Amino acid sequence: MDAGGNSLPSGADGVKRKVCYFYDPEVGNYYYGQGHPMKPHRIRMTHALLAHYGLLQHMQVFKPFPARDRDLCRFHADDYVNFLRTITPEAQQDHLRQLKRFNVGEDCPVFDGLYSFCQTYAGGSVGGAIKLNHGLCDIAINWAGGLHHAKKCEASGFCYVNDIVLAILELLKQHQRVLYVDIDIHHGDGVEEAFYTTDRVMTVSFHKFGDYFPGTGDIRDIGYSKGKYYSLNVPLDDGIDDESYHYLFKPIIGKVMEVFKPGAVILQCGADSLSGDRLGCFNLSIKGHAECVKFMRSFNVPLLLLGGGGYTIRNVARCWCYETGVALGMEVDDKMPQHEYYEYFGPDYTLHVAPSNMENKNSVQLLKDIRNKLLDNLSKLQHAPSVQFQEIPPDTEVPEADEDQDDGDERWDQDSDMEVDDGCKSIPSRVKSEAVELETKDPEVQKGAAEKARGFDNATDETASTKSVDASPMPIDEPTLKVEQETLNKASDQIYPKS
Repeated sequence: MDAGGNSLPSGADGVKRKVCYFYDPEVGNYYYGQGHPMKPHRIRMTHALLAHYGLLQHMQVFKPFPARDRDLCRFHADDYVNFLRTITPEAQQDHLRQLKRFNVGEDCPVFDGLYSFCQTYAGGSVGGAIKLNHGLCDIAINWAGGLHHAKKCEASGFCYVNDIVLAILELLKQHQRVLYVDIDIHHGDGVEEAFYTTDRVMTVSFHKFGDYFPGTGDIRDIGYSKGKYYSLNVPLDDGIDDESYHYLFKPIIGKVMEVFKPGAVILQCGADSLSGDRLGCFNLSIKGHAECVKFMRSFNVPLLLLGGGGYTIRNVARCWCYETGVALGMEVDDKMPQHEYYEYFGPDYTLHVAPSNMENKNSVQLLKDIRNKLLDNLSKLQHAPSVQFQEIPPDTEVPEADEDQDDGDERWDQDSDMEVDDGCKSIPSRVKSEAVELETKDPEVQKGAAEKARGFDNATDETASTKSVDASPMPIDEPTLKVEQETLNKASDQIYPKS
């Protein structure tokens, strides 16, 4: 049987794409707390739509392998990761100094399962990067990821672990240059900061600017040292519509692709830039938002699609469902199929919602000035900066279970057994959760791998006191060794069966 995932041709770039999709059925059970706008339940709503629209059967579906401490410490400080692992709602009153130090409390509350939640969404993004690195798919999707505000040593803006930075570090093992594009309404400050001084990662953020969280992302912020001109910021005002957004997005990204020539692209698809978002003030339609996905797809470069913000959860689910269809090259019907969260989408029960009639405060002259300024910045760049490859860090190999492997014929369908979970109980899942264990019988291999792993654990974090991740030249911090990885080549057919 075909391993699945081949998409249908679409548009001018009618080339089939193989798509990998990461989803953990437990992700919707995490709860930030009463009244908090961030609701992981939106990921489960998105998944239900994908199931009932029949999109899952066109992708390879993976349950992400949880990111381990050492994986998270490739970017985050050890003591911060340790804090996230050990803090609990019951114990937080005994750790007030640490809560303040790590900016955990109000916007970023302590909730049950916090660390598992971080491991899950980070594992999906890193897992997607690994699939792309191995050429196992053209597009990888993790709607639970995209938490772009988290810093090396602190939480920020509902984000605890920066899965995007971790995914970029993974992609840099195989690609000389990686492009990060952010269409969330908020500035992608955590990712920009991490790569502010390198020319191996270009960050491009389209965001609301001016008296708005996080307050960064001025057009004059362009990067520093070797990274000068490799950070692009597109500051926008309230009410921007599809036409105005694409007037900037397409020429800027088109020029970036021409000049920077990335080997891989990450697109953060924060849905709080949609019209009617609870925390947002833009006026994009779902099709307008998805046009950015379609445009990035047209370059046929390995692409990782991530979630992000989005606080009117019915519209988040609509958006990411439609954008999954775009990734696959499939048009989905506007009329929504009956499913367990159908009542969320009344009274129209359609996939698309009309933008509002709010005023677009982005004048034609303002847009023209922004476009000209950023295109001028791009003209100052060296075309496709070269990177001398030295020792390449070992691959991060994580055994995700592929539902195709074990039961290729059993897919999500219209008779899904997914239950309504008003009480936040676990849902039955047809996403297989078995992970392949890599073992070795050779004591010499075991000994060598263990020594390597111990050597890593004792290594100091040389970037702990710096503002940014130094991603040049090639070796990158590599806290991703696992004892089993010495036997990866022998076991690779187990993880990635030939179809």
